[in-house]
Amino acid sequence: MILNRKFILALTFLCAIVCNAMAQSTINSPYSKFGVGNIKGSYLPQNKGMGNLAYGIGTVGGYQNINISNPASYSFLRLTVFDIGASTALQTLSKGDLKEQSFNATLSHIAIGVPVTKKSAISFGLLPYSNFGYEFKNSSQKVDTFSVDQIYAGEGGLTKAYLGYGLGLGKHFSVGINMSYLFGNLRESKATEFTNYVGFLNSRTVNNNAIGGLNFDLGLMYITALNDKTKLTIGYTGGAKTQLNTKFSQLSTRYQTINGADLTSDSTSFINEVEGNLIIPTNHNFGFSIERVNKWLVGADLRLANWSEFKKSGSTDVLNNTWGFSVGGQITPNSNAVTNYLKLMDYRMGFNYNKSYVAINNRDIDVKSVNFGLGFPLVSSRSAFYKINLATELGVRGTLDNNLVKENFFNIHLGFLINDRWFQKYKYD
Repeated sequence: MILNRKFILALTFLCAIVCNAMAQSTINSPYSKFGVGNIKGSYLPQNKGMGNLAYGIGTVGGYQNINISNPASYSFLRLTVFDIGASTALQTLSKGDLKEQSFNATLSHIAIGVPVTKKSAISFGLLPYSNFGYEFKNSSQKVDTFSVDQIYAGEGGLTKAYLGYGLGLGKHFSVGINMSYLFGNLRESKATEFTNYVGFLNSRTVNNNAIGGLNFDLGLMYITALNDKTKLTIGYTGGAKTQLNTKFSQLSTRYQTINGADLTSDSTSFINEVEGNLIIPTNHNFGFSIERVNKWLVGADLRLANWSEFKKSGSTDVLNNTWGFSVGGQITPNSNAVTNYLKLMDYRMGFNYNKSYVAINNRDIDVKSVNFGLGFPLVSSRSAFYKINLATELGVRGTLDNNLVKENFFNIHLGFLINDRWFQKYKYD
Protein backbone atom coordinates (compact mmCIF):
# COMPACT_ATOMS: atom_id res chain seq x y z
CA MET A 1 0.00 0.00 0.00
CA ILE A 2 1.42 3.38 -0.94
CA LEU A 3 0.96 6.21 1.55
CA ASN A 4 -1.53 8.73 0.18
CA ARG A 5 -2.41 12.34 0.89
CA LYS A 6 -5.56 11.50 2.84
CA PHE A 7 -3.59 9.32 5.24
CA ILE A 8 -0.98 12.06 5.75
CA LEU A 9 -3.71 14.60 6.51
CA ALA A 10 -5.48 12.21 8.88
CA LEU A 11 -2.24 11.41 10.69
CA THR A 12 -1.31 15.10 11.01
CA PHE A 13 -4.76 15.91 12.38
CA LEU A 14 -4.56 13.01 14.84
CA CYS A 15 -1.13 14.11 16.08
CA ALA A 16 -2.47 17.63 16.65
CA ILE A 17 -5.40 16.27 18.68
CA VAL A 18 -3.16 14.07 20.83
CA CYS A 19 -0.66 16.89 21.40
CA ASN A 20 -3.43 19.31 22.40
CA ALA A 21 -5.09 16.74 24.69
CA MET A 22 -1.82 16.01 26.50
CA ALA A 23 -1.16 19.72 26.92
CA GLN A 24 -4.55 20.08 28.64
CA SER A 25 -4.15 17.12 30.99
CA THR A 26 -4.25 17.98 34.69
CA ILE A 27 -3.11 16.30 37.87
CA ASN A 28 -3.16 17.19 41.56
CA SER A 29 0.13 16.07 43.08
CA PRO A 30 1.96 18.31 45.57
CA TYR A 31 5.20 16.45 44.77
CA SER A 32 5.00 17.57 41.12
CA LYS A 33 5.94 21.07 42.35
CA PHE A 34 9.62 20.17 42.12
CA GLY A 35 11.84 19.96 39.04
CA VAL A 36 9.80 19.43 35.88
CA GLY A 37 7.01 17.54 37.66
CA ASN A 38 6.28 13.84 37.94
CA ILE A 39 8.35 12.01 35.31
CA LYS A 40 6.24 9.62 33.22
CA GLY A 41 8.75 7.43 31.36
CA SER A 42 8.46 6.20 27.76
CA TYR A 43 6.19 3.22 28.35
CA LEU A 44 3.20 2.00 26.33
CA PRO A 45 0.40 -0.06 27.95
CA GLN A 46 2.04 -3.39 27.07
CA ASN A 47 5.10 -2.28 29.10
CA LYS A 48 3.10 -0.74 31.92
CA GLY A 49 1.23 -4.01 32.40
CA MET A 50 4.58 -5.64 33.26
CA GLY A 51 5.58 -3.00 35.82
CA ASN A 52 7.19 -0.69 33.21
CA LEU A 53 9.47 -3.49 32.02
CA ALA A 54 11.07 -2.27 28.77
CA TYR A 55 14.83 -1.85 28.42
CA GLY A 56 15.68 -5.49 27.73
CA ILE A 57 12.75 -6.32 25.43
CA GLY A 58 13.17 -6.59 21.66
CA THR A 59 9.92 -8.31 20.73
CA VAL A 60 7.40 -10.17 22.84
CA GLY A 61 4.61 -12.50 21.76
CA GLY A 62 3.22 -12.97 18.28
CA TYR A 63 2.46 -9.26 17.70
CA GLN A 64 5.04 -6.60 16.94
CA ASN A 65 5.18 -3.77 19.46
CA ILE A 66 6.94 -0.41 19.61
CA ASN A 67 9.32 -0.19 22.56
CA ILE A 68 10.12 3.53 22.80
CA SER A 69 12.30 3.02 25.89
CA ASN A 70 15.02 1.26 23.87
CA PRO A 71 15.35 2.44 20.23
CA ALA A 72 17.54 -0.57 19.39
CA SER A 73 14.33 -2.63 19.50
CA TYR A 74 13.02 -0.89 16.35
CA SER A 75 15.36 -3.10 14.29
CA PHE A 76 13.05 -6.07 14.92
CA LEU A 77 9.99 -4.48 13.28
CA ARG A 78 8.95 -6.30 10.10
CA LEU A 79 5.49 -4.74 9.75
CA THR A 80 4.28 -1.20 10.19
CA VAL A 81 3.04 -0.73 13.75
CA PHE A 82 0.50 1.90 14.81
CA ASP A 83 -0.30 2.39 18.51
CA ILE A 84 -2.61 5.00 20.03
CA GLY A 85 -3.91 5.12 23.58
CA ALA A 86 -5.64 6.88 26.44
CA SER A 87 -5.23 6.92 30.22
CA THR A 88 -7.33 7.60 33.28
CA ALA A 89 -6.09 8.35 36.80
CA LEU A 90 -8.00 8.18 40.09
CA GLN A 91 -6.01 9.72 42.92
CA THR A 92 -6.56 10.09 46.67
CA LEU A 93 -4.44 12.54 48.69
CA SER A 94 -4.16 11.93 52.44
CA LYS A 95 -2.67 14.02 55.24
CA GLY A 96 -3.64 13.24 58.81
CA ASP A 97 -7.42 12.86 58.86
CA LEU A 98 -7.91 14.83 55.63
CA LYS A 99 -8.54 13.18 52.26
CA GLU A 100 -9.16 14.53 48.77
CA GLN A 101 -9.90 12.70 45.52
CA SER A 102 -9.30 13.73 41.92
CA PHE A 103 -9.90 12.14 38.52
CA ASN A 104 -8.24 12.78 35.17
CA ALA A 105 -8.61 11.27 31.70
CA THR A 106 -6.54 12.08 28.62
CA LEU A 107 -5.23 10.77 25.33
CA SER A 108 -1.82 9.39 26.29
CA HIS A 109 0.26 8.52 23.23
CA ILE A 110 0.54 7.98 19.52
CA ALA A 111 3.45 5.93 18.17
CA ILE A 112 4.26 4.59 14.72
CA GLY A 113 7.00 2.19 13.63
CA VAL A 114 7.94 1.61 9.97
CA PRO A 115 10.42 -0.96 8.59
CA VAL A 116 13.13 0.52 6.36
CA THR A 117 15.15 -2.59 5.52
CA LYS A 118 15.10 -6.20 6.75
CA LYS A 119 17.16 -5.17 9.77
CA SER A 120 16.19 -1.57 10.41
CA ALA A 121 13.15 0.59 11.11
CA ILE A 122 12.16 4.07 12.19
CA SER A 123 9.64 5.09 14.81
CA PHE A 124 8.03 8.43 15.66
CA GLY A 125 5.26 9.73 17.86
CA LEU A 126 4.06 11.81 20.81
CA LEU A 127 3.72 11.03 24.51
CA PRO A 128 3.93 12.89 27.84
CA TYR A 129 7.33 13.41 29.47
CA SER A 130 6.17 14.90 32.78
CA ASN A 131 3.01 16.07 34.55
CA PHE A 132 2.95 19.25 36.61
CA GLY A 133 -0.06 20.17 38.74
CA TYR A 134 -0.73 21.04 42.38
CA GLU A 135 -2.63 23.40 44.68
CA PHE A 136 -2.32 23.84 48.43
CA LYS A 137 -2.77 26.52 51.08
CA ASN A 138 -0.90 27.55 54.23
CA SER A 139 -2.81 29.64 56.76
CA SER A 140 -1.35 31.74 59.56
CA GLN A 141 -2.95 33.93 62.24
CA LYS A 142 -1.74 37.53 62.57
CA VAL A 143 -2.34 39.19 65.96
CA ASP A 144 -6.08 39.17 66.76
CA THR A 145 -7.51 40.95 63.76
CA PHE A 146 -6.90 38.99 60.60
CA SER A 147 -5.38 35.86 59.12
CA VAL A 148 -3.25 35.39 55.99
CA ASP A 149 -3.53 32.55 53.48
CA GLN A 150 -0.60 31.65 51.24
CA ILE A 151 -1.97 29.80 48.19
CA TYR A 152 0.40 27.89 45.91
CA ALA A 153 -0.63 26.41 42.55
CA GLY A 154 0.96 24.99 39.43
CA GLU A 155 -0.10 23.46 36.13
CA GLY A 156 1.39 22.22 32.88
CA GLY A 157 4.02 19.66 32.00
CA LEU A 158 6.34 18.59 29.20
CA THR A 159 5.48 16.61 26.06
CA LYS A 160 7.91 14.43 24.11
CA ALA A 161 7.86 14.28 20.29
CA TYR A 162 10.38 11.68 19.16
CA LEU A 163 11.95 10.25 16.00
CA GLY A 164 14.06 7.12 16.31
CA TYR A 165 16.00 4.65 14.21
CA GLY A 166 17.11 1.10 15.04
CA LEU A 167 19.59 -1.06 13.11
CA GLY A 168 20.54 -4.74 13.47
CA LEU A 169 24.27 -5.56 13.35
CA GLY A 170 24.90 -9.21 12.57
CA LYS A 171 22.91 -11.95 14.28
CA HIS A 172 23.01 -10.74 17.87
CA PHE A 173 23.48 -6.97 18.19
CA SER A 174 21.22 -3.99 17.54
CA VAL A 175 21.76 -0.27 18.06
CA GLY A 176 19.33 2.63 17.96
CA ILE A 177 18.88 6.29 18.74
CA ASN A 178 15.91 8.47 19.69
CA MET A 179 15.96 12.18 18.93
CA SER A 180 13.29 13.85 21.06
CA TYR A 181 11.95 17.37 21.19
CA LEU A 182 10.74 18.20 24.69
CA PHE A 183 8.33 21.12 24.94
CA GLY A 184 5.70 22.58 27.23
CA ASN A 185 4.95 25.14 29.93
CA LEU A 186 5.42 25.07 33.69
CA ARG A 187 3.13 27.71 35.22
CA GLU A 188 3.28 28.49 38.95
CA SER A 189 1.53 31.04 41.13
CA LYS A 190 1.76 32.25 44.71
CA ALA A 191 -1.06 34.31 46.20
CA THR A 192 -1.32 36.12 49.53
CA GLU A 193 -4.93 36.59 50.64
CA PHE A 194 -6.16 38.39 53.75
CA THR A 195 -9.31 36.96 55.27
CA ASN A 196 -11.80 38.41 57.75
CA TYR A 197 -10.48 41.91 57.13
CA VAL A 198 -12.05 44.51 54.86
CA GLY A 199 -9.87 46.90 52.88
CA PHE A 200 -6.74 44.83 52.30
CA LEU A 201 -5.66 44.08 48.73
CA ASN A 202 -4.57 40.53 47.98
CA SER A 203 -1.49 39.90 45.84
CA ARG A 204 -0.49 37.20 43.35
CA THR A 205 2.70 36.45 41.43
CA VAL A 206 2.52 34.14 38.41
CA ASN A 207 5.69 32.59 36.94
CA ASN A 208 5.67 30.84 33.58
CA ASN A 209 8.52 28.88 32.01
CA ALA A 210 8.07 28.02 28.33
CA ILE A 211 10.46 25.13 27.60
CA GLY A 212 11.73 23.56 24.38
CA GLY A 213 14.79 21.69 23.14
CA LEU A 214 16.29 18.51 21.75
CA ASN A 215 17.25 15.43 23.75
CA PHE A 216 19.02 12.24 22.56
CA ASP A 217 18.98 8.64 23.83
CA LEU A 218 21.22 5.81 22.64
CA GLY A 219 20.03 2.19 22.79
CA LEU A 220 21.96 -1.09 22.63
CA MET A 221 20.61 -4.64 22.58
CA TYR A 222 22.12 -8.14 22.53
CA ILE A 223 20.01 -11.25 21.85
CA THR A 224 21.17 -14.85 22.04
CA ALA A 225 19.45 -18.24 22.06
CA LEU A 226 19.54 -20.24 25.30
CA ASN A 227 18.05 -23.25 23.50
CA ASP A 228 15.83 -23.98 20.49
CA LYS A 229 12.79 -22.20 21.98
CA THR A 230 14.18 -19.76 24.55
CA LYS A 231 16.16 -16.55 24.07
CA LEU A 232 17.94 -14.05 26.31
CA THR A 233 17.82 -10.29 25.60
CA ILE A 234 20.09 -7.77 27.32
CA GLY A 235 19.51 -4.06 26.77
CA TYR A 236 20.88 -0.65 27.69
CA THR A 237 19.68 2.90 27.07
CA GLY A 238 21.55 6.05 28.04
CA GLY A 239 21.07 9.76 27.65
CA ALA A 240 23.66 12.53 28.04
CA LYS A 241 23.12 15.76 29.99
CA THR A 242 21.05 18.07 27.80
CA GLN A 243 20.34 21.79 27.90
CA LEU A 244 16.83 22.93 26.94
CA ASN A 245 15.86 26.52 26.20
CA THR A 246 13.46 28.40 28.47
CA LYS A 247 11.59 31.70 28.31
CA PHE A 248 10.69 33.00 31.76
CA SER A 249 7.81 35.42 32.30
CA GLN A 250 6.48 36.86 35.56
CA LEU A 251 3.41 38.95 36.37
CA SER A 252 2.57 40.36 39.83
CA THR A 253 -0.87 41.82 40.51
CA ARG A 254 -3.04 43.08 43.38
CA TYR A 255 -6.68 42.14 43.53
CA GLN A 256 -9.82 41.91 45.63
CA THR A 257 -12.09 38.91 45.94
CA ILE A 258 -15.75 39.93 45.72
CA ASN A 259 -18.53 37.31 45.71
CA GLY A 260 -16.00 34.60 44.84
CA ALA A 261 -14.54 36.48 41.86
CA ASP A 262 -11.03 37.97 41.71
CA LEU A 263 -11.08 41.58 40.51
CA THR A 264 -7.62 42.89 39.55
CA SER A 265 -6.76 46.31 40.94
CA ASP A 266 -3.36 46.86 39.29
CA SER A 267 -0.16 45.20 38.12
CA THR A 268 2.92 45.82 40.26
CA SER A 269 5.58 44.22 38.04
CA PHE A 270 5.98 42.41 34.73
CA ILE A 271 8.89 40.43 33.25
CA ASN A 272 8.47 39.20 29.67
CA GLU A 273 10.21 36.13 28.16
CA VAL A 274 13.68 36.31 29.66
CA GLU A 275 15.72 33.60 27.97
CA GLY A 276 17.37 30.92 30.09
CA ASN A 277 17.99 27.20 30.17
CA LEU A 278 16.99 23.97 31.86
CA ILE A 279 19.33 21.01 32.36
CA ILE A 280 18.03 17.45 31.80
CA PRO A 281 20.56 15.11 33.49
CA THR A 282 22.41 12.02 32.33
CA ASN A 283 20.58 8.71 32.76
CA HIS A 284 21.47 5.03 32.45
CA ASN A 285 18.98 2.17 32.11
CA PHE A 286 19.71 -1.56 32.06
CA GLY A 287 17.40 -4.50 31.45
CA PHE A 288 17.19 -8.15 30.55
CA SER A 289 14.46 -10.60 29.64
CA ILE A 290 14.18 -14.34 29.05
CA GLU A 291 11.50 -15.35 26.55
CA ARG A 292 9.98 -18.64 25.49
CA VAL A 293 8.94 -17.57 21.99
CA ASN A 294 5.16 -16.96 21.70
CA LYS A 295 4.69 -18.42 25.18
CA TRP A 296 6.09 -16.42 28.09
CA LEU A 297 8.57 -13.70 29.05
CA VAL A 298 10.11 -12.60 32.37
CA GLY A 299 12.60 -9.83 33.01
CA ALA A 300 13.92 -6.98 35.15
CA ASP A 301 15.11 -3.39 34.67
CA LEU A 302 17.34 -0.99 36.63
CA ARG A 303 17.12 2.79 36.11
CA LEU A 304 19.59 5.49 37.26
CA ALA A 305 19.51 9.27 36.67
CA ASN A 306 21.72 12.10 38.01
CA TRP A 307 19.01 14.65 38.80
CA SER A 308 21.41 16.51 41.09
CA GLU A 309 22.64 18.02 37.77
CA PHE A 310 19.23 19.67 37.27
CA LYS A 311 19.10 23.44 36.82
CA LYS A 312 16.26 25.70 35.76
CA SER A 313 16.36 29.45 35.31
CA GLY A 314 14.40 31.14 38.07
CA SER A 315 14.24 27.96 40.19
CA THR A 316 15.95 27.14 43.48
CA ASP A 317 15.02 23.43 43.44
CA VAL A 318 17.76 21.11 44.66
CA LEU A 319 17.00 17.60 43.42
CA ASN A 320 18.39 14.19 44.37
CA ASN A 321 19.74 11.48 42.11
CA THR A 322 17.13 8.84 41.34
CA TRP A 323 17.04 5.10 40.91
CA GLY A 324 14.35 2.51 40.30
CA PHE A 325 13.67 -1.02 39.19
CA SER A 326 10.97 -3.11 37.56
CA VAL A 327 10.30 -6.84 37.56
CA GLY A 328 7.55 -8.45 35.52
CA GLY A 329 6.49 -10.68 32.73
CA GLN A 330 3.87 -11.93 30.33
CA ILE A 331 2.33 -15.29 29.47
CA THR A 332 0.21 -16.36 26.49
CA PRO A 333 -1.29 -19.80 27.28
CA ASN A 334 -1.65 -20.90 23.65
CA SER A 335 -1.16 -18.52 20.73
CA ASN A 336 -2.67 -21.12 18.35
CA ALA A 337 -5.85 -21.85 20.34
CA VAL A 338 -8.26 -20.29 17.86
CA THR A 339 -11.27 -21.94 19.53
CA ASN A 340 -10.42 -20.76 23.07
CA TYR A 341 -10.14 -16.97 23.30
CA LEU A 342 -8.92 -16.97 26.92
CA LYS A 343 -5.85 -18.95 25.87
CA LEU A 344 -5.12 -16.48 23.06
CA MET A 345 -4.98 -13.52 25.44
CA ASP A 346 -1.79 -12.09 26.95
CA TYR A 347 -1.62 -11.96 30.76
CA ARG A 348 0.85 -9.49 32.29
CA MET A 349 1.99 -8.62 35.79
CA GLY A 350 4.82 -6.61 37.34
CA PHE A 351 6.11 -4.49 40.20
CA ASN A 352 7.65 -1.02 39.85
CA TYR A 353 9.68 1.07 42.31
CA ASN A 354 11.13 4.58 41.87
CA LYS A 355 13.02 6.74 44.33
CA SER A 356 12.07 10.15 42.99
CA TYR A 357 14.25 13.25 43.00
CA VAL A 358 12.16 14.81 45.79
CA ALA A 359 13.12 14.73 49.48
CA ILE A 360 11.10 16.63 52.12
CA ASN A 361 11.69 16.76 55.88
CA ASN A 362 14.62 14.34 55.45
CA ARG A 363 12.36 11.77 53.82
CA ASP A 364 12.85 10.51 50.27
CA ILE A 365 9.61 10.50 48.29
CA ASP A 366 9.32 7.18 46.49
CA VAL A 367 6.73 5.59 44.19
CA LYS A 368 5.64 1.95 44.38
CA SER A 369 3.07 0.17 42.24
CA VAL A 370 1.74 -3.27 41.41
CA ASN A 371 0.79 -3.52 37.74
CA PHE A 372 -1.49 -5.85 35.80
CA GLY A 373 -2.20 -6.05 32.09
CA LEU A 374 -4.12 -7.90 29.42
CA GLY A 375 -3.74 -8.18 25.66
CA PHE A 376 -6.94 -8.79 23.70
CA PRO A 377 -6.34 -10.01 20.12
CA LEU A 378 -9.05 -8.91 17.68
CA VAL A 379 -10.32 -10.36 14.41
CA SER A 380 -7.62 -9.80 11.79
CA SER A 381 -7.61 -9.41 8.02
CA ARG A 382 -5.23 -11.15 5.62
CA SER A 383 -2.44 -8.60 6.10
CA ALA A 384 -3.42 -6.68 9.26
CA PHE A 385 -3.44 -7.74 12.91
CA TYR A 386 -5.20 -5.89 15.72
CA LYS A 387 -4.93 -5.95 19.48
CA ILE A 388 -6.16 -3.96 22.48
CA ASN A 389 -3.70 -3.66 25.36
CA LEU A 390 -5.01 -2.82 28.84
CA ALA A 391 -2.84 -2.02 31.86
CA THR A 392 -3.61 -0.99 35.43
CA GLU A 393 -1.37 0.54 38.09
CA LEU A 394 -2.25 0.39 41.78
CA GLY A 395 0.30 2.32 43.79
CA VAL A 396 1.37 4.93 46.30
CA ARG A 397 3.62 8.01 46.21
CA GLY A 398 4.97 9.55 49.40
CA THR A 399 4.18 8.83 53.04
CA LEU A 400 2.15 10.10 56.01
CA ASP A 401 5.27 10.19 58.18
CA ASN A 402 6.79 13.55 59.20
CA ASN A 403 3.50 15.34 58.42
CA LEU A 404 3.79 14.62 54.69
CA VAL A 405 1.17 13.81 52.05
CA LYS A 406 0.52 10.31 50.75
CA GLU A 407 -0.89 9.81 47.25
CA ASN A 408 -2.76 6.60 46.47
CA PHE A 409 -3.39 6.19 42.76
CA PHE A 410 -5.21 3.83 40.45
CA ASN A 411 -4.30 4.35 36.79
CA ILE A 412 -5.77 2.63 33.72
CA HIS A 413 -3.98 2.67 30.36
CA LEU A 414 -5.58 1.55 27.11
CA GLY A 415 -3.83 1.11 23.78
CA PHE A 416 -5.09 0.12 20.32
CA LEU A 417 -2.40 -1.69 18.30
CA ILE A 418 -2.30 -2.39 14.54
CA ASN A 419 0.28 -4.46 12.63
CA ASP A 420 -0.02 -3.89 8.88
CA ARG A 421 1.94 -3.18 5.69
CA TRP A 422 1.41 0.59 5.48
CA PHE A 423 4.09 2.60 3.69
CA GLN A 424 5.14 -0.52 1.72
CA LYS A 425 4.50 -1.11 -1.97
CA TYR A 426 3.28 -4.52 -3.05
CA LYS A 427 4.95 -6.24 -6.03
CA TYR A 428 1.60 -7.75 -7.03
CA ASP A 429 -1.98 -6.60 -6.51
